[in-house]
Amino acid sequence: MPVTDAKPHPTITKASQDLHARLAELDIKNLERETEAKAKTLDLPYFNLSDFPVSLEALGLIEEEQAAAFGTICFFYDGKNIKLGSINPNNPQVSKLITELGNEHHAKVEILFISSYSLQKALSLYEKIPKIKKEIGGVAITSEDIKRFQGSLASFEDLQKNLTALSVTEKINFILASAIQTESSDIHIEAESDSVKIRFRIDGILHTVAALPFADWPKLISRIKLISGLKINIVHQPQDGRFTIFLDNNSIDIRVSTIPTFFGESIVMRLLMSSKAGLSFDQLGIRGKSFVDLKHEIERPNGMIITTGPTGSGKTTTLYAILNKLNTSDTKIITLEDPIEYKLTGINQSQIDHGKDYTFANGLRSILRQDPDVVMVGEIRDLETAETSINAALTGHLVLSTIHTNSAAGAIPRFLAMGVKPFLLGPALNAVIGQRLVRKLCPKCKVEDKIDNDTLTKILNLLNTIPVKSAARLTEEETANLKFYKSTGCPDCHSLGYKGRIGIYEIMTMTKEIEQLILSEKASEYTIQDIAVTNGMVTMVQDGLLKAKDGITSIEEIFNVAE
Repeated sequence: MPVTDAKPHPTITKASQDLHARLAELDIKNLERETEAKAKTLDLPYFNLSDFPVSLEALGLIEEEQAAAFGTICFFYDGKNIKLGSINPNNPQVSKLITELGNEHHAKVEILFISSYSLQKALSLYEKIPKIKKEIGGVAITSEDIKRFQGSLASFEDLQKNLTALSVTEKINFILASAIQTESSDIHIEAESDSVKIRFRIDGILHTVAALPFADWPKLISRIKLISGLKINIVHQPQDGRFTIFLDNNSIDIRVSTIPTFFGESIVMRLLMSSKAGLSFDQLGIRGKSFVDLKHEIERPNGMIITTGPTGSGKTTTLYAILNKLNTSDTKIITLEDPIEYKLTGINQSQIDHGKDYTFANGLRSILRQDPDVVMVGEIRDLETAETSINAALTGHLVLSTIHTNSAAGAIPRFLAMGVKPFLLGPALNAVIGQRLVRKLCPKCKVEDKIDNDTLTKILNLLNTIPVKSAARLTEEETANLKFYKSTGCPDCHSLGYKGRIGIYEIMTMTKEIEQLILSEKASEYTIQDIAVTNGMVTMVQDGLLKAKDGITSIEEIFNVAE
């Protein structure tokens, strides 16, 4: 009777296995010889990884998916030198990878030709790298943490008092919670000779809110670097990182920047609240004829809309509000930003990268090939970007951008100084927005302000020169009954007297007179401003005074910001 479960003779099995092993070894040797010969024809160094102890730390410099896709692995890294093995060393993607690794790790990168066997052996080692589950945003701060800390904060004195009794992790959470509650735009943490100063930028003004013992500094900065994805051991070079806090109805992206200073690194954390990106065009604070004129210009299918003002004057917020108005299902919108501050649904946002030569000028040329209807360029700072933007505006695109000048009228001389051709600038330009941000009075502690005679005379002179065409000029009765306000400070505004900010604007639209002045190449800022005012433009300071009359802000704030 046949035996159905008979096992092969152990001697035969071992002999068969040995034979297979010897054949496989011969195949590998033949493959390595062929690879070495091919390396010589390519004039590349060859390396055999068969018996080389590949470092897991080195292997981890390249993600497993990227290594498999590019046919390239990192097998050596000593902090100064990186060695890569590749079966596709001439692939352009591998060349980019070499540049990126060199820049990121400040190391010399060498590429060597390896066999497919060496590659597969190295790829199998990825299984030995511990898989670490990443937290969303890189930080374990929840909305419950924020609410818990906010409940114990009534004033800046409470911030100082509570910080001293908390652990390092809780200190960071409490600082973040305090910044969110006070609607701060930035947190500054600065090492000094004997203390660590904490300052919040609230409505554009820096306030010192607390100080910690210098002994807390190493732990504080290590914690901040950890949650924002920065390298803890790098202290003599600037670093940039970010993390996200997810609240119930909002998310806050926090951009972190460190630079070395004499007593230690300086840290600035910028709080970018996604809700602020949803500001509508109607909420900007542009009124009357200025609102109607600008609305007409942004609804045109082509041309340029330029915002002007210093850093921190709300230019990006204005552009985002315009984009939100234009963002419909039948409109293709692409932005080019440095960096992308807020993510906008339905809009293609692209971030420039100087390391890869993806500049405003190069990026703009690329995105114009994407057939957009509306293009936003973060900033025009050179002739190449200016000329490309103007050509786009003249060929059927609506172009939005910013330029650094002090007034709307100053944008035209700035373009001409860059070298822009006058006969192209006039037809391309639709409107220029000059703007500043002023703090709004706290409504809970607002009281009437008594204005001295000299200041009142100055106010009346400015209000009386508002052009009639603007439809914003006050009547004699309104001028005779002017009232202005100030705030004394209360717990609701943390005793600052102000809460929130609003824009003050001047909207200059292109006219035949201004275009002719541009063509004459004698376009001075003051002459352009006079023509714009004659045609009904309300200046920034006049717009601010009208908002002060309505009790939105104070006279002191207007003259501090707009003069």
